[in-house]
Amino acid sequence: MASLLLCHSPFSGHCVVPFRSKSKVSFSGGYRSVRCAGDRQALFSRIAPVYDNLNDLLSLGQHRVWKRMAVSWSGAKEGDCVLDLCCGSGDLTFLLSEKIGSRGKVTGLDFSKNQLLVASFRQDLLWKACYKNIVWVEGDALDLPFPNGYFDAITIGYGLRNLVDRSKAMKEMFRVLKPGSRVSILDFNKSTEQFTTTIQEWMIDNVVVPVASNYNLAKEYTYLKSSIREFLTES
Repeated sequence: MASLLLCHSPFSGHCVVPFRSKSKVSFSGGYRSVRCAGDRQALFSRIAPVYDNLNDLLSLGQHRVWKRMAVSWSGAKEGDCVLDLCCGSGDLTFLLSEKIGSRGKVTGLDFSKNQLLVASFRQDLLWKACYKNIVWVEGDALDLPFPNGYFDAITIGYGLRNLVDRSKAMKEMFRVLKPGSRVSILDFNKSTEQFTTTIQEWMIDNVVVPVASNYNLAKEYTYLKSSIREFLTES
């Protein structure tokens, strides 16, 4: 039985949720057409050029600490075959590559071609020998193009919250995981404490959106509040 390790950002805890997948999906190589909400795909394509800069500004660099924690909690080790789902510009992908070394293999999958172009450019710019083990795939988190039990570990950073069918995405993740392996999920979530929720929403309205507006992306980052409201509640 695979285990799901929910690794949350500020204002949250973590929990372990067991799940056994019984779905059968055959594997076919190459790219697949991406079936997803077009508006969300377009949103992440628009923010791709400044995504990393905004993450650094809005978290004061703390997102890098959280991402290292997520990689550590995934259980990935040297020589493993791992997946970074909704990889964006590749932060977690590169950390996984360093973790598993040149004998392992990392697949970074995202539905945004623009994000993958940024990730590929960074791979060349930040060149390390282990980065040769990275493959970028444009694909759908709800219909993963991999066989059952293929990966030793999976990470997904700030992605599950933005998927149109989270239950199906989780089933797909567990389908492609080897038995006993982990999914490490890093994301914002709702708090059960009203005070914490108020602070979180105040930060979005008065810090996140104004900063994003300097990049002409206020509308795109206003979406953050509603996506958190609709996401998992801290237990």
